[in-house]
This record gives sequence, C-alpha cells and structure tokens, in this order.
Amino acid sequence: MTKTIVKAPFRADHVGSFLRTKPIKEARKAFLNGEIDKDTLKNVEDAEIEKLVQKEIEVGLKSITDGEFRRSYWHLDFLAGLDGVDQFEAEYINNFKGDKPKNHAIKVVGKVDFNGHYMLEHFTFLKQAVDKYGDGSQVAKFSIPSPNMLFTRIQGDEYYQDNQEQFYHDTVSAYQKAIQAFYDAGCRYLQLDDTSWIDFVSEERIKAVVEKHGKDVHDIIDSRVRCLNDAISKKPDDMLITMHICRGNFRSTYITSGGYDTISDAIFANLNVDGLFLEYDDDRSGDFEPLKSFKRDHLTVVLGLITSKFPELEEADKIRKRIKEASQSIPLENLALSPQCGFASTEEGNKLTEENQWNKIKHVIEIAESIWGTI
Repeated sequence: MTKTIVKAPFRADHVGSFLRTKPIKEARKAFLNGEIDKDTLKNVEDAEIEKLVQKEIEVGLKSITDGEFRRSYWHLDFLAGLDGVDQFEAEYINNFKGDKPKNHAIKVVGKVDFNGHYMLEHFTFLKQAVDKYGDGSQVAKFSIPSPNMLFTRIQGDEYYQDNQEQFYHDTVSAYQKAIQAFYDAGCRYLQLDDTSWIDFVSEERIKAVVEKHGKDVHDIIDSRVRCLNDAISKKPDDMLITMHICRGNFRSTYITSGGYDTISDAIFANLNVDGLFLEYDDDRSGDFEPLKSFKRDHLTVVLGLITSKFPELEEADKIRKRIKEASQSIPLENLALSPQCGFASTEEGNKLTEENQWNKIKHVIEIAESIWGTI
C-alpha cells in the first residue's frame, strides 16, 4: 500500500494551543464545582473544538489542532496519563517573570509504561473533525510533551532512585509505544514540546544543571539528544515528528532568556526530528548565529518570529527581513514561520483577545505567502 507523506511543518504553521473560549472556561469551572458531569463537559469541549477546527480551516491553516481545549497544562495532563506517573500539588511554585502558575507537578510512583491513553480519543475526535470540515489539504496535528519532560525533570523520584538507567529505558519504551499508538489512530504529524533545553540558554542555568547532575554540560546535552532520538527511533516513515523549544509561556510571561548557542550542534545536527519550532520573537531568544550549525537537508526550521504573548502585530517587512537574514545560514526552502509559542500553554491563556489571536495567525499566513508563494 502506498504511504502518503505529509509535507509538514508548513510554511505558515503554529505551535498548537489556542485561547480557551468562554463556553470552555465556564464548563470547566462548572465541572470543578460539581455542577455538571464529565459527559456534559465533554459535549461542550466537542462542540467548541469543532468550531475551532472550522475557524483554523477558514483562516487558511493547514496544520489543524484541537487547541489543547481539553487540557489544563500543555504537559502535565499527558504525563500523568502514563502508567506509573501521578499528578499532585507541590510545595514549590515555578516562578515566571511577573506571574505564578498553579503549583501542580508530577511524580513517578511505579514502572513508567504506556498501555493506552485517554488522549488517543482526543486525537481521534480531532482527526474526524478535520476530515469532516477540511478539503483534504489539512492535517490533524497533535502535541505531547517530550520524553525529556519526564526523564530530566523528575529523575524518577524514589521509585527509580537507585536505577536511573532503568528509568531511562522505561521512559523511552513508553514513548515508543505512545508514538505507535498515535500513528495507529491516524496521526501523521506529532509535535514534542520540550522546555528542558532552557537549562542551557544562560551561564547561570548551565551552572545550575551541571551542579545538579555532576556531569559535563555537553554530556548532559548528549543525554537529552539520546533520549529524544531513542524515543522516536521506531516511528513509521510516513509520520513526521517535530520539536518545539520553549522558554516558558504562562499568562504572557516567561521563565528565562538566552540563545541557542550552547545547544546549536545538538538541535541542528544531531536531533533526528523532522522540524524544529524555535522561539525568536524578541531579544531574549538570542540571535541567528546558532543557525550556522544547520547540517540536515531534510530538517525544517520554523522561526517563531511572531509573538503569541502580546496583541500588537509585528511589522511585516521586519519579519521578512529577519527571514532573509536567517536564510543566509539555512536555505529558504528549509525555513518556515509561526508564532513563537502557543496562545494558551495553560488553560489561563496569554493576555490577548481571541480577535488578537486570529489576527496573529492571519499575519503569519500572509507573510509566509508573500515569501514562499504558498503555505
């Protein structure tokens, strides 16, 4: 049987999450207050996701997501659905620059594994909606956290305390099973979101991660490359997997600043993903010098030059100029454009309106069309 290869990332793409609509917010609040049951909440989510899919198609997007409308967090919801992982309220709070999210976290309580996941149903519903409302040129895109978000962040807790190598192998195995399960459900465009790389964007953070692990920084970077590459090593040929690197995206704030210099060889030459979504919306993301490490002809680098944090539209000519600058290091045919992150990495969302959000998406599409002639 002939396999159809999805041509993604698209010239105009996006990270995935969208601002939760008023009906979604009201239904989730009512559910938490015990005013409606789970089925009623799901009916509201289904209806709003169908509307979202239609809107994405209407504005011209080709990669279609469910906006993460059923999630509270971009990462914890999926990770807590793995065997051996529980969510809990932590004593610490991850401080963003100017705001504080809820202090939820995950911990390993048993052998990490994948034996089915409720998000497979989320994807199935999304794909059915894309097939229903699309014209065949759109692709259902789904995002889950990178395996690094499990392996490097919690270090196995007490369950794997004396056997980190087993924790590594179990995490990789669980992700290999998850990737195959999403493929079997019809997913051909999967994105792995990964904030673990921010450990290497500044001298302060590098010093902290070296002290934590007691290893050379390059050995730590290599271990993260290995984790991700091993996790995706068994993916089917006609499934595209991309990675999004984020420096934090909560209520229009961020965690840290710094460029990709220390990890440039790792992400541009050594990672086996099909595409990289990189934040480049302001000075906190560094310059384009790391792009010179680009070595993989089949890698698409998606420049996140349009901010999802604030409503103001960037000057189109400045964005085109920056893409031209990037093309001095990476062929234009290997570049694409997107917002720097999602519009709602958590259910609270960034500080802009739905109208602002869609204006941003339209802006991405219009600029991409002016450069590449298509998206």
